[in-house]
Amino acid sequence: MVFKRLLGSLGVGGPSVDTVLQQGPGVPGATLTGEVRLRGGEADFEIEAVVLELMARVEAEHEDGESEGAVVFERFTVGGSFRLAAGEERTAPFALPLPWETPVTELYGQPLGIVLGVRTELVVAGARDKGDLDQLTVGPLPAQEAVLEAFGQLGFGFRSADLEYGRIGGTGQSLPFYQEIELTPSPAYAHQVQEIELTFLAAPGGMEVVLEADKRGGLFSPGHDTLARFTVGHHDVRDWNAEVDGWVRQLVERRTAYAPPYGHDGHAGHHGHDEHRSGRSGPGIGTVVAAGAAGLAVGVVGGMVAAEVVDEVGDFFEGDDESGDEGDSEEE
Repeated sequence: MVFKRLLGSLGVGGPSVDTVLQQGPGVPGATLTGEVRLRGGEADFEIEAVVLELMARVEAEHEDGESEGAVVFERFTVGGSFRLAAGEERTAPFALPLPWETPVTELYGQPLGIVLGVRTELVVAGARDKGDLDQLTVGPLPAQEAVLEAFGQLGFGFRSADLEYGRIGGTGQSLPFYQEIELTPSPAYAHQVQEIELTFLAAPGGMEVVLEADKRGGLFSPGHDTLARFTVGHHDVRDWNAEVDGWVRQLVERRTAYAPPYGHDGHAGHHGHDEHRSGRSGPGIGTVVAAGAAGLAVGVVGGMVAAEVVDEVGDFFEGDDESGDEGDSEEE
């Protein structure tokens, strides 16, 4: 057994920790299981609490441009109030509910470039030591997979995915950020939109699907963005191709200027929607995956994850204390 992190703030000879997650991806709204393995150091320690934090690498818009940081979006206490003797090995199993809005990190077994992690923290004598950091993979809910599959069947391609800090007004969003899945338009809509952005906001009773179209401007009129929202059940049986095509038709046929109630709120430095679009410098932590006419599934499975995305994932899970501290302060 290899313990990934010696808890530095407790000094040389302190305890070490390793968190082992369940095999395979989690699912939004389901239970995440695993165990925290502790090994005592050279002396006895009173462990006041064993805490797990769910973290995400999130993009934020502000006056100076864009930045990325780690945001803690859930926190669980899974043990504590015990003495860890010198050299003792102890295991704390856990079963934790993943938030329904937990972002999807992979589709058909291929990563989307979304970075999530589980960080283990020990509270010892009033001091907090952030130890082990493990990558968390999350697959789609059945309805999410059905919608994505329908987009693929209709000829849309996967461009990238990222997490945006802020809120989508008029929705039931609960997390401080939301996931955007950017799709290239099918040939039928390529002359009307440059891209469509898809956001899932799942809840126990169903799921909101938010679509955003970046409309092309004409010779005498600038382009603008249009937003539409739809609601589906987790176990709905529908003609998903026809359903999704109807959604897209409604979206691109809207000719009025962008307006509330479903706009992005100015939350924590997140600007209005038009500024948000014009300030985008690239996919950020999103991965660019080639998507062919055969559908979204083939595009993702046959795609190539950009090298810079792999580097960012690696950096995030090296246990960068500085980025973690920034995430804590941003969340609070």
